[in-house]
Amino acid sequence: MKLYYAPGACSLASHITLNEAGVDFAAEKVDLRAKRTESGADFAAINPRGAVPALDLGNGEVLTEGVAIMQHVMDSAAPGALPAVGTLARARLAEALNYVSTEVHKTYSPFFRGLEGEAKAAQIALLDARLQVIEDRLAARDWIAGDKYTPADAYFFTVTNWSKMAGHDLSKFPRITALRAKVAARPAVQKALQAEGLAA
Repeated sequence: MKLYYAPGACSLASHITLNEAGVDFAAEKVDLRAKRTESGADFAAINPRGAVPALDLGNGEVLTEGVAIMQHVMDSAAPGALPAVGTLARARLAEALNYVSTEVHKTYSPFFRGLEGEAKAAQIALLDARLQVIEDRLAARDWIAGDKYTPADAYFFTVTNWSKMAGHDLSKFPRITALRAKVAARPAVQKALQAEGLAA
């Protein structure tokens, strides 16, 4: 398998998850502006949407979208690591992954286009509201989806890394800050950060 990634992008969550699953895989950096991989391949031919992550499964299939990649990797490479399909716990995982994807990730996205003044203040207020939902849920659970670490935590860790770039203060969310520290300490996370040149 080969993971196509951009350092620090949302593909970091898939990188972490591959490490967590103990999968043997290669990783190739993508220049998202030029749409070229580090080896010079046309990334648009690999993923026509031009976005990371993309996972070449090695059988002629390429899987895109981080939420799908993370669940497929864990279900196929580490059976039983995720809650069973059809259980409420699995629905809670889907709920968490989708909330991070549609509400948190997408709320960070406008910062990459450069926001200033009132527009930036409004976007930060929206982000704070989205994060408060997670902060409140963490009062009754150890991890985002329940009592066990899941790819939802890796994904949330990845996107909240963007707060610094956005000029957003995460310290007002003590439970989120504590969760991020727990995720950061995991060996699979440290390995992915180091591989992407992001380790402190």
